[in-house]
Amino acid sequence: MTKAEDLPYRPCVGIMLINDQGLVFVARRKGSEDAWQMPQGGIDKGEKPKQAALRELEEEIGTSKGEILGKTKGWLTYDLPENLIGNVWKGKYRGQKQKWFALRFTGRDEEIDLEASGHVEFDAWKWVPVEQLTELIVPFKRAVYEEVVSQLGHYASRQ
Repeated sequence: MTKAEDLPYRPCVGIMLINDQGLVFVARRKGSEDAWQMPQGGIDKGEKPKQAALRELEEEIGTSKGEILGKTKGWLTYDLPENLIGNVWKGKYRGQKQKWFALRFTGRDEEIDLEASGHVEFDAWKWVPVEQLTELIVPFKRAVYEEVVSQLGHYASRQ
C-alpha cells in the first residue's frame, strides 16, 4: 500500500464568492448534515487557475456571475484524513494544493442553481459572514480556510 506522504497533492482552485452585503457563499455537501464549504474543484490539464475558478463557479453553483477581486499568495495545502486516502480521487492524491480566488458576485440569488450542471455536489446554500467560515468547514480543511480568510477576508466588507 502506498504511504500518504508519497502521494502528490491534487491541483485545485477555491472560490470565496462575496455578495454586495459582504457575505460569503457556502454550500452544504450533498448527503451531509453539517459539511459546508465554499466552491472548489480541480484544475483541468492545460487550464490556468483563473480559468478553473470561473469554470468551477459555473459548474458547482450554476452561475458565471463573478468578478475576480484577488487571489491567495502561493498555494495552500491540506491532507485528507487517513480514512479518506485511497477512497477519494481514486486513491491518487494525499490531499489538495489550492489557489483561492475572491470573487464579487455580480448576479442575483435567483441565478444560483446547484443542479445546473447535472452533477449535483450540494443540496443547500446560504450567505454567511466571513467570520463564520472556519466554524462551518470540516476540521481537516480548517487551517486552509483560516489562511483564506486571513488573505482574502478583507474583500468581504460591505461593497
